[in-house]
Amino acid sequence: MPLIVTDLYRYPVKSCRGEPLPDIPVEPWGLAGDRRWMVVDPGGEVVTAREFPRMLLVAPFLEDGAIRLTGPGLPDLTVPVPDGRDLILVRVWDSKLQASVASAAADSWFSEVVGFPVRLVYLDDPTRRPVNPNYGDEEDRVSFADGYPLLLTGEGSLRELNGLIAAGPRSTEGPLPMRRFRPGVVVAGSAAWDEDAWRRVRIGDVVFRAVKGCDRCVMTLIDPDTAAKGKEPIATLARYRRWDGKVWFGTNLIPDLPPDGPRPSIRVGDPVEVLEQADTPDGPLR
Repeated sequence: MPLIVTDLYRYPVKSCRGEPLPDIPVEPWGLAGDRRWMVVDPGGEVVTAREFPRMLLVAPFLEDGAIRLTGPGLPDLTVPVPDGRDLILVRVWDSKLQASVASAAADSWFSEVVGFPVRLVYLDDPTRRPVNPNYGDEEDRVSFADGYPLLLTGEGSLRELNGLIAAGPRSTEGPLPMRRFRPGVVVAGSAAWDEDAWRRVRIGDVVFRAVKGCDRCVMTLIDPDTAAKGKEPIATLARYRRWDGKVWFGTNLIPDLPPDGPRPSIRVGDPVEVLEQADTPDGPLR
């Protein structure tokens, strides 16, 4: 069966709800508009749905020169894209970089969501943050995503995982939707865990390097529609997909695009071609 793209998702604000799209331009640091906004605490540290699951109920929509926020029990708020003159130092995991302050109204709005004072910031210059040098090249960059520009997941792997959940002690928690894993691109036509071995793939007209498997965190335990937390999929992944003390689902991609070159789009229905793969008897590249 040929490999094809079945879903594309963009996440305008880190840790908030994703937006399904039929097509989207690819930039060197990720899908256009993906995770360029982020919520931080008063000290500039990233705030995520890992600790504040209600963030997953916030639905952001990119508009011309602005972002519109909708959330539980709150009026919609439209926030203009900042001009980049008011910068603060922020931290997302091991990365420290400058980001642009959004607005006092946005800060107040998100503070209501999480229940304590936070700020909304915008990455006005996406070339500021390099990827982990252990896995990327010197010139590789990433937005406010956890570590890499794009996450790919396979429908075959989710089907296998849901089968394992159904046969286990927490069968009532399944089946899980792919949205639990917050991918950028979803591929059909591959067998379970095939993506572990991929090293270079072409999606539409864009070539990507598959640089590292994706180790999964407690965020996958949260229902994106209700913000309720369960035990799956981590419990089942820990039985069948555990290496190096972590559990794995999906693979991280870096696009091979020049920083100042054209921005080709990828689309739902695009063919996916595996250009290079490796034998991985011990699980994903990690």
